Amino acid sequence: MKSPISLFPTLLLSVPLCLLLAACSGGKSDKTAPDSAPPPPEAEPTPPPPPPKPNPAKAVAATVSGAYNPADLSAYSVTPLKNSPSLAKSPCIGAIAIDADTGRVLLEENADALALPASMTKMMLLLLLQERIEAGTLATNDIASISKRAFSTGGSQVYLDPRETFPVEDLLYALMIQSANDAAVALAEHAAGSCEAMVAIMNRRAAELGMRNTHFESVHGLPAPVGQPNDITTPRDMAILSAELCQHPGALRYTSTAFRVFRPTKPFEMRTHNPLLKRGTPGCDGLKTGYTKHAGYSIAASVVRGGHRIVVVQMGSPDKDTRDAKLDALLNAAFTAIATTPSN
Repeated sequence: MKSPISLFPTLLLSVPLCLLLAACSGGKSDKTAPDSAPPPPEAEPTPPPPPPKPNPAKAVAATVSGAYNPADLSAYSVTPLKNSPSLAKSPCIGAIAIDADTGRVLLEENADALALPASMTKMMLLLLLQERIEAGTLATNDIASISKRAFSTGGSQVYLDPRETFPVEDLLYALMIQSANDAAVALAEHAAGSCEAMVAIMNRRAAELGMRNTHFESVHGLPAPVGQPNDITTPRDMAILSAELCQHPGALRYTSTAFRVFRPTKPFEMRTHNPLLKRGTPGCDGLKTGYTKHAGYSIAASVVRGGHRIVVVQMGSPDKDTRDAKLDALLNAAFTAIATTPSN
């Protein structure tokens, strides 16, 4: 039997050479260890979200000095305005001018005085319909039928007939250019099923916008029958509505059009009632006039000049000339104010 010492050479030959070398070097391999994996790159910091876009309507709503009792508003009749000395002695019942991009109030005169909106009521109907168009629940090429109720609606109109149908777009132009009351009824019935349902939606939207001194009773602004409540609002509330409309360029194409032919088969020429559009005032793109015997002459006007959009609302002037002169003075004063007063 061989001794353990004599077996040592044989054992050495059976050990792999790499293990022998590693043992001789203290267990360290002469191969360079691969570098450790580089750390993952640091994620770039997430940029802060952009500041929220100012809501002009909310900014104007925040300047309301007080709110009337809605019950009082709904019962408001034409009688207080019919004998109001303000129609005879003042250029208007009240007025306000705002920066429509920020809602900053530039100047105001009795901006919270109650007034009858007359056809300015149609601005709320336009806003609701435009919002539905943008949401995809209403299309401008939808075909609206004409009811007997629309046919029998008086005042300014395009003489709709129950035997006719029209695209929503044509009726929207009639609503804003001609201030057609029959078009207002047809659009309300098409979009909401009835005028009463649309009025309820109009009042909900007014509350959402902060129009705290407004209550609608109609979709068109015609005087209510004797003993029944009328639409009621204030210049400030109409400025809130105007500021919101200005956020919807699609709506402005209706308010900025001065002339259009309705019903090509039996042409009816529609011409704007807006004095600024009639004159071709640069930068004017709306919005709406209003007039009844008891409401006086009112207007909400939008003008862009020097990169600023100004909305001026004045309500309850005794005649067109007084309204137009006051409107020009307000616009000039507003653009002077926005050019000389730093924004906050």
